Amino acid sequence: MKILLDIKDDKAAFIMELLNNFKFVKAKPLTPYKAEVLEGLKEAIEEVNLIKTNKIKAQPLDKFLDEL
Repeated sequence: MKILLDIKDDKAAFIMELLNNFKFVKAKPLTPYKAEVLEGLKEAIEEVNLIKTNKIKAQPLDKFLDEL
């Protein structure tokens, strides 16, 4: 199982040391870039799910392509 934790910077070293003391846990920090990409993907998935449940309206393809 994989778990993503959001830890305050001043506590991160302590948590990493704690996790690394368990033989059954492999812990490695995400780079800031990877954390940003992961957060973007999470937001995109949430938006798609809202569109699928008709809680928000999808943007027209022309408008979407203009933003790119």
